[in-house]
This record gives sequence, structure tokens and C-alpha cells, in this order.
Amino acid sequence: MPRSVNVVAARARRKKTMKLAKGQFGRRKNVWTVAKNSLEKGMQYAYRDRKTKKRNFRNLWIVRINAGVRPYGLSYSVFMGKLHEKNIELNRKVLADLAMNNPETFKAIVEFVK
Repeated sequence: MPRSVNVVAARARRKKTMKLAKGQFGRRKNVWTVAKNSLEKGMQYAYRDRKTKKRNFRNLWIVRINAGVRPYGLSYSVFMGKLHEKNIELNRKVLADLAMNNPETFKAIVEFVK
């Protein structure tokens, strides 16, 4: 009895991986084992760094808000505490954007909080 192998599914699986590895350098793009390893590692990095990206942006927003409130004699933590006391529900992303691109509006918020 001949040996039965599911070549169709195996080929499709390999083609899918090779398609994802397209654009990589050297053997990573055309040698199956290298491409598979490279892709697995790349996907691990992508998963991890989606979380890291959120962390980095929050950090950036905090730095921008802090830089924006310092000229008015406040620190970031004091400013955020006063915002919460006044029940102003602006998130850090919006506050950082205002501090950078719309300083007069940001100044009005700071003055209202003070």
C-alpha cells in the first residue's frame, strides 16, 4: 500500500509562511527552515512590542505634559491630582497634544485647575 501524505496542506502551509517572509534579507526569504525561524522570532517581537509601544507612548505623553505645566509652577503629579479633583476627564494623549500644539488652550486648562 502506498504511503499517504497530505502534500497539499503542507505545501499551502509553507507557501503561507514564505509569503510572510517576503522582503527579508538573504536566506530568510527563500530557505524554508531559515524563513520559518525568522518569522516565528519576528512574530514574537511584534507581539511583545505592541505592548511596549503603548508603554512608550504613555511615557512620552507624561514627559510632554510635565514640560507643559512646569512654566506655570506645577509638576506633573500635582497637575494630574488637581485635574482629578476638578473631575476633568481629559486623557494624557489629549493633554500632551494640547500642550504641544495648542498652548493657549492648555494654559486655560492649567489656570482653571489652579
